[in-house]
Amino acid sequence: MNMNAKREPAPYMNPYQAGFLLGLILLMTIYITGRGLGASGAFKSVVVAGVAAVAPEHAAQGDFYQATATSHSPLKAWLVFEALGLTLGAFLSGVVSHRLTWQVEHPTHVRPRTRIIAALVGGTLFGFGAMLGRGCTSGAALSGLAVLSAGGILTMAAIFGAAYGSAWFFRRLWN
Repeated sequence: MNMNAKREPAPYMNPYQAGFLLGLILLMTIYITGRGLGASGAFKSVVVAGVAAVAPEHAAQGDFYQATATSHSPLKAWLVFEALGLTLGAFLSGVVSHRLTWQVEHPTHVRPRTRIIAALVGGTLFGFGAMLGRGCTSGAALSGLAVLSAGGILTMAAIFGAAYGSAWFFRRLWN
């Protein structure tokens, strides 16, 4: 057997099965923890811990940092462990399915650097919006829809509405 032979990637999971399993995980999370899934809270905990380590006097005076401060390190928040688990799980999934590569996916007419900058700007804006909206898509939309929250429904409508409304302006980056 040739150990250097490239293995074919495993097929992707059926999207309906994946959606169903995600729904089950979401319901289990709500049942076990009393709240849904979310990722922006993990980033907020990392920022608060970082500012407290670098500029403790600034963190002690800031309302944002005080509202997040707890008796233990913000890095011990369960959302931080959720985000670490998602990252580790995605990495292991790539290894097991033979899809782990170091590449930037982009159309041929868009340079990798442009794609990375666009992703960073979009991610930053989305993170800022998550803080303004008091949660990210997984927290506000998925978890909110799971419990039929008006905020969750409005969040999903706003996310999809903004995406469809702005898609025309960025269409050349995709083709």
